[in-house]
Amino acid sequence: MTCSSVVRLCAAGAAMVLAAQAMRAVEPAPLLGFTVGRADAQRAREAAFDAAIRADEMQTWMKRLAARPHHVGSPYDRENAQFLASLLTSWGYESTIETFDVLFPTPTVRVLEEIAPEHVTATLAEPTLKEDATSGQTSEQLPVYNAYSADGDVTAEIVYVNYGVPADYDVLAQHGIDVKGKIVLARYGGSWRGIKPKVAAEHGAIGCLIYSDPRDDGYFNGDVYPQGPWRSENGAQRGSVSDMPVFPGDPLTPGVGATKDAVRLSRDAAPTLMKIPVLPISWHDAQPLLRALSGPVVPVDWRGALPLTYHFGPGPTTVHLKLAFDWSLKPAYDVIARLPGAERPDEWIIRGNHHDAWVNGAADPVSGAVALLGEARGVGDLVKAGWRPKRTIVYALWDAEEPGLLGSTEWVETHAADLQRHVVAYVNSDMNGRGFLSVGGSHSLETLAGEVARDVIDPETGVSVLERARARRITQGTPEQLREIRGRADLSINALGSGSDYTPFLQHLGIASLDIGFDGESGGGSYHSIFDSIDAYMRFVDPELRYGIALAKVGGRLVLRLADADVLPFRFGPLSDTVSRYAAEVSALADTTRAETTELNRRLADGTLKLTADPRETYMPPSPRDPVPYLNLAPLRNALTRLSGVAARYDRALQAALASDGGVPAAAQPALDAALIDSERALVSDDGLPRRPWFKHVLYAPGLYTGYGVKTLPGVREAIEQRRWTEAEQQAVTTAAAIDRLSMQVQRATELLAPPATRR
Repeated sequence: MTCSSVVRLCAAGAAMVLAAQAMRAVEPAPLLGFTVGRADAQRAREAAFDAAIRADEMQTWMKRLAARPHHVGSPYDRENAQFLASLLTSWGYESTIETFDVLFPTPTVRVLEEIAPEHVTATLAEPTLKEDATSGQTSEQLPVYNAYSADGDVTAEIVYVNYGVPADYDVLAQHGIDVKGKIVLARYGGSWRGIKPKVAAEHGAIGCLIYSDPRDDGYFNGDVYPQGPWRSENGAQRGSVSDMPVFPGDPLTPGVGATKDAVRLSRDAAPTLMKIPVLPISWHDAQPLLRALSGPVVPVDWRGALPLTYHFGPGPTTVHLKLAFDWSLKPAYDVIARLPGAERPDEWIIRGNHHDAWVNGAADPVSGAVALLGEARGVGDLVKAGWRPKRTIVYALWDAEEPGLLGSTEWVETHAADLQRHVVAYVNSDMNGRGFLSVGGSHSLETLAGEVARDVIDPETGVSVLERARARRITQGTPEQLREIRGRADLSINALGSGSDYTPFLQHLGIASLDIGFDGESGGGSYHSIFDSIDAYMRFVDPELRYGIALAKVGGRLVLRLADADVLPFRFGPLSDTVSRYAAEVSALADTTRAETTELNRRLADGTLKLTADPRETYMPPSPRDPVPYLNLAPLRNALTRLSGVAARYDRALQAALASDGGVPAAAQPALDAALIDSERALVSDDGLPRRPWFKHVLYAPGLYTGYGVKTLPGVREAIEQRRWTEAEQQAVTTAAAIDRLSMQVQRATELLAPPATRR
């Protein structure tokens, strides 16, 4: 062969390689749940859906919904619900408003005054600003307060408790400081706000103040409002302090809907109502209290950014705190819009976002609500063009989320039997910002979420929102997260604790759920203030609602694919891998607790425990602790081994069925869908978690002392943390039984996917 022939052959070969690479580059990626023949039609439908989403419509809806304060029970809250229902009806949905009567206290008396060493009266108010058009709507605004605080009239010395989480009280104890009979001053951050007064009351405090320190939420981070987005001197954060880790929803009707004829607890018997008075304040009002404190100087990580030296106390700062509330029931209006499915109407996909706010709520929740409306409008346009979903689609706009997930929880409790029978999945969003896609939820939906993220383009960078989210984790993640990210090309989703309306669906009923939103580049201090306004959102968050459109595209694709998939888009390999990691974590937690206990007791016994390097500080020595036994977690590990095997077999069977010409036989489809729907239901325990039976999911729950923060394998993990060794082993058995129930559902689905001739 001549040299020229070799060159021509090599050139031809290179051209073929390049052509093959080009073909692979343009060849569409598979869609989980869709046969090859139907995937192209689904992509075309999603392209048409995208074209229907318009930023100008979203801006119009935002201006309408956030024009006035619309907290639970307010006139504008009702007007918004009626407006939302009328919009959805005009787009072809069967829309209704369901009303629940919920306990929502509003303040009648708020007094906070420093009476020693000087007299200072707190302002307890946010100012009207000329730069913020809605900040002056004072007659309609809820004042700064914490819902479900106790009534109270108390006078006592102040103790500064940092973030007010349990670990902070360990530090106080080491310094010999007791909060019994005192009023604690905690800063926002470190946990959900309701944990702070809960822990304070458990330690004997008689009142709690929560302030926004500028280190966490103010000038330490950047310019304050209205020059920048961060919380200003007089800004304060409203919010609920009900004990939601016990149960969310109406405090008087646990487990049942708060309908007019519901049997209600007395307030004295309601376990989630706070037992001491609680009040949020600005750093302007907190500064004189902190400045006058004495006692030891706090550790470095307790210090905020105010121009003063932070001391523990107690005293000499002494305050008088007086609070009283109107404890009447208020109406909550849930807007429910249905689009019946054409082929499988008894299988429901629910998409939700709340519509109530503490004040005007342009960010929280209207930014998420208008994205949901954009989705619903786009889906409605598809229907008008002749398409109908296989499964029923339900769009829901919940009321009374802010006080504690009341609207969604009461609806779920009222309709629990129907929801357990019919709902395939719930997709939630809340407030939306600018930046990076965040997804949390059921890990059986992780692959679906990753494929959707792959197919939506980030409006600022031009890459997919998946790639942008991965890039963030690579640059900011822990070493363990980096290893996981680099070892996989898809999206790793977070586990869900609480804090939004997915909680009753996922953690009470066992309905597979996702929570979606964008954030990371729109930080600021408008949260739960009068400055969560249209002016602030359009200046500092997402002026053109480009990320509102991105959220609508993500949420819409999730809904459309769940509604129209040939096989419901669940995968169990990611779930198995993730839960195996959780099991390794709780095992390591037990080992670490044992080692730390052994070392502490040894050092206390031989006198080598050095309590402090600073002779000016006086610490109280810790007490010896009971030894930690070796726990039997084998049932959990064995159940996960079984799940791993059946998950792998299912994933192979699913891939084969979707690649075949015939797909899944029609006769097997109802039973297959039922097995997949029930897979998440298998992970709930009828008895619920110890000491909080409302939470029934064995994989995900909010922590008793983290609030919004998730505890995975919560029964086992929290038993170890609380040193309840027998309970930890019992919970391992309970969790293993639930995982085995899941394995049975997955095995059933695998058998149904097999060709009829090969089934046993």
